Amino acid sequence: MTQAALTHPPAAPDTAEPDPAPAPRGLLRWAADRSGWLGPIGVALFAGLLRFWHLGYPNAFVFDETYYPKDAWSLLQQGYEGTWPDHANTDILAVPQSIPLSSAPEFIAHPPLGKWVMTIGEQLFGLHPFGWRFMTALLGTVTVLMLARIGRRLFGSTLVGCTAALLMSVDGLQLVMSRVGLLDGIQMFFVLASFGALLIDRDHARARLAAATDGDTVRLGLRPWRIAAGVLVGAACAVKWNGAPILAAFGVLTVLWDQSGRRGAGARHPWRSMLRRDALPAFLAMVGSALVVYVGAWSGWLASGANGEGGYDRHWADGRAGLSPDHAFGIPLPQVPMSWVPAPLRSLWHYHSQMYDFNTGLSTPHTYQSNPFAWLVDGRPVSMYWEQVPNGTRGCTSSGGCAAQILGLGTPFLWWAACFALVYLLWRWFFRRDWRSGAVLCAVAGIYLPWFQYQQRTIFSFYMVVLVPFLCLAVAQMLGAILGPAGCSPERRRYGAIGAGLVVLAIVGCFAFFYPLYTAEVIPMSSWQDRMWFTSWI
Repeated sequence: MTQAALTHPPAAPDTAEPDPAPAPRGLLRWAADRSGWLGPIGVALFAGLLRFWHLGYPNAFVFDETYYPKDAWSLLQQGYEGTWPDHANTDILAVPQSIPLSSAPEFIAHPPLGKWVMTIGEQLFGLHPFGWRFMTALLGTVTVLMLARIGRRLFGSTLVGCTAALLMSVDGLQLVMSRVGLLDGIQMFFVLASFGALLIDRDHARARLAAATDGDTVRLGLRPWRIAAGVLVGAACAVKWNGAPILAAFGVLTVLWDQSGRRGAGARHPWRSMLRRDALPAFLAMVGSALVVYVGAWSGWLASGANGEGGYDRHWADGRAGLSPDHAFGIPLPQVPMSWVPAPLRSLWHYHSQMYDFNTGLSTPHTYQSNPFAWLVDGRPVSMYWEQVPNGTRGCTSSGGCAAQILGLGTPFLWWAACFALVYLLWRWFFRRDWRSGAVLCAVAGIYLPWFQYQQRTIFSFYMVVLVPFLCLAVAQMLGAILGPAGCSPERRRYGAIGAGLVVLAIVGCFAFFYPLYTAEVIPMSSWQDRMWFTSWI
């Protein structure tokens, strides 16, 4: 059965017998017509309340907020990241606009798009915690809405889609990363949006193939949703480089869907037809549009050299007789004349080589670094903020004192359930050829597996916030299987509903228990210790 059939059942013919039940009227009919939106919007409003509530607290830099909000402010003021004065850490929260920016460029290890997104909140609300966290909170909320709609399209069920969105709204890691000014939550938005665009493109392509008489020769024409997917995943790359393997995974996914679509449309040589008619357009739509977006994200840096100043290494190629950089991404290269390449682009190439060397060679030990093997089981969460509160201050009434912490911990019951769900999806994909399971697993592979090649690099578990939407889709699919198909017996459906409901309630309850650790709520030290289930969490 095609995805179009799963999500868009055909209308009844004109000769069909009328429904004996009276049609809903008034408010009921309005709600029935919009059931695909009311549930997702309701879950998103709940998520937004959690993410925006006291967003400006704590009034301090949280973890790597000491870098990215300042970089965003530099972009807003001068178009490139500049050097900040030493006293900024203390003065920025008091009178941020009074801090003079240095025109000296700063070496920055990540592309600028995520910080450009952050500038929107700083432009609206100034350089203080609410301003630099505004866009991450907004995109974290919109991501919940997108996930509900994506789940509905993927599984053909509003209930399953809203369940996935509800699970993400109560995930601790996604909540924390939506309430701090870091880049990973912004990247999560672009990755999920790209996945959703590919799903829409798949439906449209299947509809065209269904109307074709020959699956080998039909041309699918312009596919704007696939171009949109390339633009969005290119934006993810322009936030952090770990978007590149996701781009590769999504590119493979879309051409495999083309091959299976042509086979379903009766093509005698589906692989040959896909390679001849779909592969090159897919490459241009995904990689080509992603490259345009990525280079465009550097427009501020490229334009900054007009007055002789500019971003870091902006003028590296000036006066080098049109020679190419001597290495690229760790590979030594002979210097050859490349005067045909504009000097700013050669400078950008050289800058990227330095960024690559830094990012792949970073091995400075950190208290909260962890190995990817431990990420799915919440082995080593990252403490992003910690404050010990003495008795008698800030509402602390405990004789042993209190604590306020922000811990980047995925809701444990949700992540542990996701481990079982991924195994279930592997079984569904391998033995049942379930394309929906394969789609989720492809995203998981593109996001998660590349990190295993950096065993010596300093890396952190909060990078997995990009994975959270797909873990929630996996758990929602497993819960849908527990619930049972619509045609099963009422007794089977009843017991399935009880089982799936208990899992959801356990996850929500687990989130509520750990909520104080996600929002820096002041709690007694004894309560904090009760939440340290494993010594690796401390």
